[in-house]
Amino acid sequence: MTNKKSTAVDLAQLALFSALIILLAFIPGIGYIPLGVTRATIIHVPVIIGSIIFGPKKGAILGGVFGLTSLINNTMAPTVTSFVFTPFYESAGVGGNPLSLVICFIPRILIGVVPYFVFKGLMRLFNKIKGKETVSLVVAGICGAMTNTILVMSMIYLFFGESYASANGISHDALLGFILGVVGVNGVLEAITAAVLTCVICKVLFKIKKSRGI
Repeated sequence: MTNKKSTAVDLAQLALFSALIILLAFIPGIGYIPLGVTRATIIHVPVIIGSIIFGPKKGAILGGVFGLTSLINNTMAPTVTSFVFTPFYESAGVGGNPLSLVICFIPRILIGVVPYFVFKGLMRLFNKIKGKETVSLVVAGICGAMTNTILVMSMIYLFFGESYASANGISHDALLGFILGVVGVNGVLEAITAAVLTCVICKVLFKIKKSRGI
């Protein structure tokens, strides 16, 4: 009975967070925020929180759900650069490349893995320091967000460099600077958002878990 109850709780947790990710993804202008030729996102936040609260296995599953929503969104409501996230959309003769699935899924799955280990590692490292939980949560949130941004943009540069530059109306020589700009603007904003929300929400969830003896 205990195992069945634990399994039911696990499924309920995954279902709740997956539903949140799906809602954020498909309510216009909330989960994916249009920024011209690309989109900023806050969907990484529940994945990061799920990683820290539930562990890396469930976090990876939630990251996979995030990746799936990205695939669907970029297929059904594409921008000119959606070919980097879906092989089912073609822009300016570019598309159908399975490497887009790597970009779409691998960084998002790792969002659900990295924060857990960062948080646990920092909690041990700062074991006797006051405020260790707050610092650990903030850094874990930042690392989760930057895992997504850095890996996605790096893979775009490696796999679709010339095509991505052309879609953005810039030369390939200017692409590295462009990508660094995206990381410096979108990435930093997403990281700050993740840091704040991860810290606030995880603290609340920790208290709830503690009060219920979970």
